[in-house]
Amino acid sequence: MSIKTALVLGAGGFIGSHLVRRLKKDGYWVRGVDLKLPEFSETEADDFIVGDLRDIIFCKQVIDKSFDEVYQLAADMGGAGFVFTGDNDAHIMHNSAMINLNVLELCKDYVPSLKIFYSSSACMYPEHNQLDPDNPNCAEDSAYPANPDSEYGWEKLFSERLYKAYERNYGLEVRIARYHNIFGEEGTWAGGREKAPAAMCRKVAEANSEIEMWGDGKQTRSFLYIDECVEGTIRLMGSDYSDPVNIGSEEMVTINELAKKVMRIAGKELDIKHIAGPEGVRGRNSENSLIQEVLDWYPSLPLDEGLTKTYDWINKECKK
Repeated sequence: MSIKTALVLGAGGFIGSHLVRRLKKDGYWVRGVDLKLPEFSETEADDFIVGDLRDIIFCKQVIDKSFDEVYQLAADMGGAGFVFTGDNDAHIMHNSAMINLNVLELCKDYVPSLKIFYSSSACMYPEHNQLDPDNPNCAEDSAYPANPDSEYGWEKLFSERLYKAYERNYGLEVRIARYHNIFGEEGTWAGGREKAPAAMCRKVAEANSEIEMWGDGKQTRSFLYIDECVEGTIRLMGSDYSDPVNIGSEEMVTINELAKKVMRIAGKELDIKHIAGPEGVRGRNSENSLIQEVLDWYPSLPLDEGLTKTYDWINKECKK
């Protein structure tokens, strides 16, 4: 029996490095590709090539044969401080779109043996469905009429349509996940591109009396621990469902509640100083009816468990 092969694009990033680890555990031969190696641990990929997927010449060097599975996670992205200021919009749209255009154009030459996964985002959902922090609507069929709250979200929506177009026109077997706020160990926790859970863990770990928070803290989100993200991704890739699916938690919390959870884990009582800053939509929460229907599975790990593991790791990183 031949060994399955996988190509992971974005393998130096947070989700990509965890995905490589899981694929290796499952017995795959894995090639990883990224601008950089993973920051916090050695890659477990059999073959890791460093380079820029915006360059079609480089893409031809790494997509040089048919893989059983291609996982396309490479993108220009970050947390609210990177995505919602507006200062990075052109880079975000150009860089991520260029990567997807290059990857699809080369992968189409290996139909029908190749299956490709694309990591979209909950940021593509309409802003007008996420104004009420208590009742956001992020069901998959709510995507249209389209009105994402950021250019990052618009690019994700465009790329979803791009993958579906290549599926229709060239026969590519496509899987698309809309990720909802993935967090965990070995994720970016400082520098401006970190997501809310990592930023909160860092702030609490470093604080003695007070932490700062963008906005009033009443905005809501759900956060998905990395292991469940990878599990959902593997299950979706193994399914026969080709339309976009949410991979996220339904455990919605306010950002104030998120901060309090991290404080309890850390054993600290800190004041919260609310300051002006990018917030994104007022409410966002995964809707998991479809994933339960098509995969007979949905993420269920309590937020507290994932936060405890993440805080312990970031706390140690802060002390290095």
